[in-house]
Amino acid sequence: MIQISEGAAKKIKSLMAKQGISDGGLRVGVKGGGCSGLSYTFAWEKEARLGDEVFEGPEGAKLYVDRKSLLFLQGTTLDYDTALLSTGFVFHNPNAKQTCGCGSSFGA
Repeated sequence: MIQISEGAAKKIKSLMAKQGISDGGLRVGVKGGGCSGLSYTFAWEKEARLGDEVFEGPEGAKLYVDRKSLLFLQGTTLDYDTALLSTGFVFHNPNAKQTCGCGSSFGA
């Protein structure tokens, strides 16, 4: 399971509205690369793909996650940080054994 914080849900819905996407959600995934070995990926999707897990949060915000990425993201909470120096989506990932300084990559 992946949880979506209220702040992340609001940001997902507002960004979708800005792009004119009324249905759909945010695809999150994991790929090889980054300074810690694995990187998080984001993409806007109008619908889930075959085999995706779909997670719904506050305000109907949806995340689409492929099965391979879910192995690394299980138990994660997606949040949105509004701090002055680090505004953006933040993964609170219990599977990350190490993370880089910017938080965009991790090692499992």
